[in-house]
Amino acid sequence: MAFGVIIIGDEILSGRRTDKHLPKVIQLLTERGLALGWAEYIGDDPERITTTLRRSFATGDIVFSTGGIGATPDDHTRQCAAAALGVPLELHTEAARLIQERIRDMHVDASGAPPDLESPENRHRLNMGTFPRGASIIPNGYNKIPGFSMGDHHFVPGFPVMAWPMIEWVLDTKYAHLHHAMPHAEKSLLVFELPESTLTPLMEKIEHDFPGVRVFSLPSVGDAERGGIYARRHIDLGVKGEPEAVAAAFVKLREGVHLLGGDIIEPDVAPAKPRG
Repeated sequence: MAFGVIIIGDEILSGRRTDKHLPKVIQLLTERGLALGWAEYIGDDPERITTTLRRSFATGDIVFSTGGIGATPDDHTRQCAAAALGVPLELHTEAARLIQERIRDMHVDASGAPPDLESPENRHRLNMGTFPRGASIIPNGYNKIPGFSMGDHHFVPGFPVMAWPMIEWVLDTKYAHLHHAMPHAEKSLLVFELPESTLTPLMEKIEHDFPGVRVFSLPSVGDAERGGIYARRHIDLGVKGEPEAVAAAFVKLREGVHLLGGDIIEPDVAPAKPRG
């Protein structure tokens, strides 16, 4: 099981809006000792959304989907989720109640008359509570219009002010048992004067000798804006995984780089944090 995020909207792919969801989801997961396994961006194409959801439903992953759950012609996510699962759409009773409550909250009438819940406009608003059969709702503290969950897939609006608290609610309500479930550590060093090709056999040996430890290599041509040691061409080389194994693997990694003649600087590393 992994955490994934699907970010839906033509406006993201066209550049009309800059996506803010991906870094925020990473942050929310990291704060809980969890990690994002994958992410996908999709435009407002019903066929592609359906195909993507059908594939992700089959993985068993925990997935957050942002965008496309409104009731305008370019909102397709509710319909595509139903199609991907082969179930009908139906008005969710609790969602309908919340939407009507929102209608009452927003109604302004000098005469004091209640809103006409049967007006075409208000009936149309109920489409935002029409979910695939079997859905459960995700509360929306911003305007009461809920998102919905189908198993471990969770669908929220594209607006960050709504989506992010809703994702937090899901993480803290449904997956609290996964928070900080797996101890995790990460240690790295900066390597100068060696190409990646020279380091590759060492990286392969570390992963072979320390099962469960993953080696990472992030080459840089130099970051002049960051300056200092980072302005030089270098490789950020490190290991991550179970803390004790990482500590032992890092010793061997450092020794191996020295034997290869690499110039090493160990930057300050944040304290190890558990990760699921």
